[in-house]
Parts: sequence; structure tokens; C-alpha cells
Amino acid sequence: MTIGHNVQLLPQTDQLRAMHTVVRDRDCTREDFTFYSRRIIRLLLEAASGLLPFTEKEVTTPVGVTYQGLECAVQPCAVSVIRAGEAIEGELRDVLPGVRIGKILIQRDKHTKLPRLYYQHLPADIADRHVLLLEPMLATAGSALAAIDVLLSAGVGEDHIVMVNVLSSPEGLRRLATERPAVRVVTSAVEERLNEHAFMIPGIGDFGDRFFGTVDSGVVK
Repeated sequence: MTIGHNVQLLPQTDQLRAMHTVVRDRDCTREDFTFYSRRIIRLLLEAASGLLPFTEKEVTTPVGVTYQGLECAVQPCAVSVIRAGEAIEGELRDVLPGVRIGKILIQRDKHTKLPRLYYQHLPADIADRHVLLLEPMLATAGSALAAIDVLLSAGVGEDHIVMVNVLSSPEGLRRLATERPAVRVVTSAVEERLNEHAFMIPGIGDFGDRFFGTVDSGVVK
């Protein structure tokens, strides 16, 4: 598919494909799944951080020469969508030490099949910040849009939101671009499609369950 202007896809290097081969394997151990997922997440976070605004800054090098550099112009915060989004937090603290992290819990209602907000706890000054929204899976985009609406209601500018995402479906990206065109997405892979059960193909299974070890890694969602 042709990805939209709001999507930054990681360079599809052989190394990245090799890491995806490990984590997509239904026989992958939890240890390997978490290790290689964290490597992918680190790449995503570095790319997402590069979308923040920067200003010029001069420093003097050890040889006494002025270097015309840059520094981040804002203090970003992050919001993780419980529970899979919490898998990103460890690497985030390495990339942005001391970053504030909010939480949102959204689950699909069993009767209406629509996303329902159960819990939110956000930094008090979130309206003044750029936000990294941590949501590893973007399938139908229903939960992602619900999380974005929580941020918008808290005063965050739509163009101040960057979603950090491991896998995206074409359908989810199209919906997000249509309904929230200013939100940017950094992802490591765009899947082929959603199947009749709204699962991504070829997919990775339930990312949160596999990362945190709450089901056998061989169980495919």
C-alpha cells in the first residue's frame, strides 16, 4: 500500500526483517520475543523522538571548534495504552530519562464491540506537551482513536501526538489518516490486511500476552 504522509515506516532493512522473523514465529520463546521486540521498540523510539521539534544550539568541541548542533525544543511526555503499550516503557526510559508517563485503559465492550474507556491518569500539564502515544498494535484503529480522543479532550494538540507502533494494518492507517490526519505514526511494519476477525495478517499474535508471558507464546491470536 501507499502509506500516508502522517506515517513514518522504519527502513525495511534485512536486520529489521530478521528481527521480525524471530518475533513473528509462533515457536519463539518469550525470552527471544521480549529481547527482539525491545530492539525494534528502541528503533521506533529513536525515530519518534526525531519527529519532535528541535532548535539550533552551538557547542564547543574538545578541540576548541564550534559545532552547529540541535537540541530538542520541548519536554515530551508519553502515554501508554494499557497493557501492550507498557511493553514500550522500559526502552522509553532509556531513550528519554525522567520522561513522565500517563496511562489509558481502553477495552472493547463485549456487547457493542466498541472501545470503552475504563481508566485514565495523565500528567497535569499534558496540554502543554508533545505526547508519544505508546500503542504497539494498530488493527481497526478503534482503540487508538479512542485513546487519541482522550488526549484531545485533555487539551493536547492533534499535531502534538506521535504514535509509537510496532505493527499497523492498512485499514487502520487509512482510518486514522481520515479521522485524525495530523497525528503521526511511527511503525516498523505495515501488514497485508485484516482478516474476517479483524486480526492482522501475517500478524504477530497478541503482543501484550506474548511480551508479558500471560499465555503460551505459541498461541496465535
